[in-house]
Amino acid sequence: MKTRVGDRSLFPLSQGILSKDFLFVSGQIHMREGKLLEGTIEQQTHQVMENAKGILHAARLGFNDVVKVTIYVTDMSLYEKVNDVYRNYFSEPFPAREMVCVKELPAGARIEISMIAAKHKA
Repeated sequence: MKTRVGDRSLFPLSQGILSKDFLFVSGQIHMREGKLLEGTIEQQTHQVMENAKGILHAARLGFNDVVKVTIYVTDMSLYEKVNDVYRNYFSEPFPAREMVCVKELPAGARIEISMIAAKHKA
């Protein structure tokens, strides 16, 4: 699957893979028009979520179909700010999730988010 969102053409990956009833969304970073979006972590998180939204929509899915989220950040002090933005895209029951602090991310990003969505969510 390939969409115009996020412009990950620099990386050797698929933006998403649809396998039976599951969509596996590759880690999205705050890329817009081929460039890393500068700004606050809130702005960057919104960009990541919008990139993921485009991939979900290409598979005719939405955030309500997401069952698993993995968030990578380069600084765990960003936890609450990321959660504040995250709540704009998901509601209860929230997907299963973890947030992991890593030393660095591709292209110098501060946040990367991957998702798994189910076509027939239980």
